[in-house]
Amino acid sequence: MDPGVRLMERVRARDAAAFEALYDGYHRLVFGIGLRMLGDPASAEDLTQTVFMKIWTAPDAFRGGSFVAWVSRVARNRALDVLRSKAVHPETEIPAELPLDGALDDDVFARLDAQRVRDALATLPAEQRGLIELGFFGGVTHQELARRTDTPLGTVKTRIRNGLRRLRASLGERVSQ
Repeated sequence: MDPGVRLMERVRARDAAAFEALYDGYHRLVFGIGLRMLGDPASAEDLTQTVFMKIWTAPDAFRGGSFVAWVSRVARNRALDVLRSKAVHPETEIPAELPLDGALDDDVFARLDAQRVRDALATLPAEQRGLIELGFFGGVTHQELARRTDTPLGTVKTRIRNGLRRLRASLGERVSQ
């Protein structure tokens, strides 16, 4: 039986330890979906909190099946709600706190670094890139990656390690150029 399903049975009985275990096991997945869809870590954190509050306050919303699929769908739907809300109510006000001198530069450099990482990822073989993207940006564990790809766990870990080495080398070369 899916571990998420077993934990949800206990959450329905108001077992706080089960809820904590559920959060520990799946918050990276929910955060990864939020980050991918919303593009902002703070919004992804808010989405993660909202999803897990829904799980705690309305555990009967989960009616069985695959917990991973269900929680992924809940996170995706919540992210779509946020995006729709932003489209209807765009922020047109001046923020209460203006960035400090240099903070804007930091944001620009962070975006440039993110683009460099995306470019470097694109150079990796598909078998390494896919595992790294799911593992690091999608919040999927090595064990889950092995199960999803029907690949031995050791092979998954080796591909990730080799891919990260290639990324490091690629990013190092770009820094020195």
